[in-house]
Amino acid sequence: MMQMQIRNVHKSYRKGKTEVPVLHGVDLDVQEGEFLSIIGQSGSGKSTLLHIMGLLTPPDQGEIYYNGRRIDNLSARKRDSLRNSEIAMIFQFYHLLPELNLLENVITPIMIQQNFWKYMLHKSENRKRAEDILERVHLSHRLKHRPNELSGGEMQRTAIARALINRPKILLADEPTGNLDRQTETGIIELLRELNDREKLTIVLVTHNPVIAQGADRVVKLTDGIFE
Repeated sequence: MMQMQIRNVHKSYRKGKTEVPVLHGVDLDVQEGEFLSIIGQSGSGKSTLLHIMGLLTPPDQGEIYYNGRRIDNLSARKRDSLRNSEIAMIFQFYHLLPELNLLENVITPIMIQQNFWKYMLHKSENRKRAEDILERVHLSHRLKHRPNELSGGEMQRTAIARALINRPKILLADEPTGNLDRQTETGIIELLRELNDREKLTIVLVTHNPVIAQGADRVVKLTDGIFE
């Protein structure tokens, strides 16, 4: 089943008075349950494309479909809701809240999704789900630690756990191993592979590293804003 479709997407940015084109009519199909890698050099447009797929950046032209429904033209509220519930993202720089411990960081998306009274009503259930996910990413021994007490690999696994807490259908990963050493990045890719294999979670991974890309089912290359 086709889960996401990108059709004729264009995107440019302004740098002073100069318009810098980034994407030039990109088309892409993402099948449900596949692990897809988008590879390309810095400046090729791969992160911009992923941010458009994740509804963080609107395209200048073109359309985005999710399960047959156009989503790039949704209201801001509906885009936020879809991103919170079904289309999750992880980034190179983790974006963990420094004042919260690991467990609290992971639970945050549930707190956003639910109102205060609903969250309090299901507080024990929510905590149990977060603890179960953290056990799956091998962090059950770090629940009370804050981000500054974690290694880079542990912070990225926390970010993955946070992305999974609301049971998304698709996970978009933007250079998730870019700040990690070789051994740690291998562990992160193995974790993503496990999530894809066991839970049939659709994963779209952006990377400039061809070795990392080969861990996916399918690899497509973006060069100067178009697919080769």
